[in-house]
Amino acid sequence: MDSTAAIDDAWKLQIPEFRPEDNPRPFLEESSFSIMFPKYREKYLRECWPLVQNTLDSHHIKAEIDVIHGNMTVKTTRKTWDPYIILKARDMIQLLARSVPFEQAKKVLQDEISADIIKIGSLVRNKEKFLKRRQRIIGPNGCTLKCIELLTNCYVLVQGQTVATLGPHKGLVQVRRIVTDTMKNIHPVYSIKALMIKRELERDPKLRNENWERFLPKLQSKSKSVRKKPKIQKKKKGPYNPFPPPPTQSKVDKQLESGELKLLKKKKDKKSNKS
Repeated sequence: MDSTAAIDDAWKLQIPEFRPEDNPRPFLEESSFSIMFPKYREKYLRECWPLVQNTLDSHHIKAEIDVIHGNMTVKTTRKTWDPYIILKARDMIQLLARSVPFEQAKKVLQDEISADIIKIGSLVRNKEKFLKRRQRIIGPNGCTLKCIELLTNCYVLVQGQTVATLGPHKGLVQVRRIVTDTMKNIHPVYSIKALMIKRELERDPKLRNENWERFLPKLQSKSKSVRKKPKIQKKKKGPYNPFPPPPTQSKVDKQLESGELKLLKKKKDKKSNKS
């Protein structure tokens, strides 16, 4: 099989299932992860914690909650045989801390499902712009968010300054791209349209292996009209003169040169003699 073909069909590759027979011996060291949760999640976590423990016990993972310090901890045991399940358990309690319900968070323990928490708080500095762009991800009555979930096969939850996503690897990549583009002032409608067109093109066997750029919507950037500044004519420089320019003449100096000052004095003298 060609290396390029393997890369192109990477999403279609089937990963073999990992079984207890593949790793019969216990781990040499214990691994643990601790995640802090906010105060408003304490009541919900206390109610669903027995379900969390039962779910993780089936994978031989020990779960503990510390209400005083506000953190959740997951640990491996002597019976744990899956080396990657501790990372899955860490993602599960991380999703629970970000207000994801238990029914959705437990799905991350499956092999084909992963989680991604996108931090959007640092992408926009202005608070008003941040709230406006975050609302675009949700849309009116949650319509935009529902479209993203249907097209990517992912569960998406917008909470505070993060976006928690849960689903297949390919869908997580698409959700992250949509969220980051939206926070960069690109409307999610363009990404949703592109995903819908790609889904239709994948069904057509004739267009499956062709370039799809001509079918995808192109983003038109609104260029602001810039006023042209009037051109300033530069003064032509004369020959170099080391001496400073002569001082400007006053009104009296000009009258002395023209002789106008003498005439004015004579008129004044005649008027004074007549009086």
